Amino acid sequence: MVGKTIGLRRGLVLAGVVAVVLATGGRARGDPSADDAEMAKKLKMMEERLNAQEEQIAKLKLEQSNKRLSAAHTAEIKKLIKEMNDDAAKHSKMLDADSWVHKLTIGGYGEMHANFGEGGGADQFDIHRVVLYAGYEFADWIRLSSEIEVEHALVTSGAGGEVTVEQLFVDIDLLKQLTLRVGRILTPLGIINKKHEPTSFHGVERPPFAKYIIPSTWSSDGIGALGKLLPQLKYELYAVGGLDGSGFSAKDGIRGGRQKERPGLHEPAVTGRLDWFPLARRKAPYGQTLRVGVSGYAGGVDNANRGNQPGVNGEVYIASADAEYSIRRFDFRGAIAHITIDGATEMGSGTAEQILGWYVEGAYHFLPESYKKGKLKRADAVVFVRFDDYDTQFQMPSGVQADPAGDRTAWTFGISFYPVPNLVIKSDVQVLNHATDGRPAAQINFGIGWDW
Repeated sequence: MVGKTIGLRRGLVLAGVVAVVLATGGRARGDPSADDAEMAKKLKMMEERLNAQEEQIAKLKLEQSNKRLSAAHTAEIKKLIKEMNDDAAKHSKMLDADSWVHKLTIGGYGEMHANFGEGGGADQFDIHRVVLYAGYEFADWIRLSSEIEVEHALVTSGAGGEVTVEQLFVDIDLLKQLTLRVGRILTPLGIINKKHEPTSFHGVERPPFAKYIIPSTWSSDGIGALGKLLPQLKYELYAVGGLDGSGFSAKDGIRGGRQKERPGLHEPAVTGRLDWFPLARRKAPYGQTLRVGVSGYAGGVDNANRGNQPGVNGEVYIASADAEYSIRRFDFRGAIAHITIDGATEMGSGTAEQILGWYVEGAYHFLPESYKKGKLKRADAVVFVRFDDYDTQFQMPSGVQADPAGDRTAWTFGISFYPVPNLVIKSDVQVLNHATDGRPAAQINFGIGWDW
């Protein structure tokens, strides 16, 4: 169509030129005049204009051809990409519902601390722990869970760090209310031992109660069951390896008796807990939630690493209760535990016959809702106060003097800021006191923790 237009236009222009020449032919063949010069000038201009128009039309024609070519190439490229994607999809693990990609879960948590206080070695920075979680679903009723922990950044001879398999167990759902659990579990005592991720508790360090009374974390190896007896009532019950009584001490209580490598099973233990959620079946006013738990432990202490027996005769019995309650912007929690050690006299090392400890904590979420926008739309900020009272020398065997350093209290005042729910920046002040003297020791702590 464009070529035909060019030909028609050129023909019309040439016809006009011929008509002009014929009309002025007499004068053109005679002596040239000024009119002839003017006419020649006009003819030249018309020819130049025509040439320019032809060049422009040719250019437009080329551009139109290129556009058609480009569109064809684009369509071909899109077709090739679609074919490649379709072919990749046929072999993609991400799109295969039965692929291991959909059955594997990766996560973890960690925390770093800076501590400043009185006494030698008190001022330090500590990459306290880094934990990697891996889980795998063999089927919708069989699952594997594991946690591997690295503490204090360096693991070598003479250093304080360690690598530990903190949890490693398989869950098998036998019934709706019954799951069988086999492997290394967290002993179900207290609050922190089960909920020990740094975003789940206030304070840079875990409560002293969770270190000296119910040592956290405390792993045990064995088999057991868990589930729901009622919609508001959960249970856990396990048969596990017992403690190593040769590791008990006056100040740390039963903490040193935890087995971490290849635990002996010579004198096993039984442990379990019940958790009651009285508000779970109804909508409570003011956003209230409540959980009340009781837990217990009973077992022998003649166990040691790699199945050895340290020759320690005795038993340990633990009774504990804990609770968590929230209403509006306020959270409250607390725990108490009483430990009885039969055979403490033979164990020596200042081991007490009875150990007692408890703590209470109150927290207030103070970040205004007006601040929760943009990058801080999921942020939170909490102030808290906690009081711990713990005595690893609560009652001594007959004829054994109590160590005053075992009777301690601690006040902790602090703040926690969550820019997002799974990362927390913490700061607190601890005032520690024990019965050896009346002068309290202060410690300032800073930390950051996360889970993912």
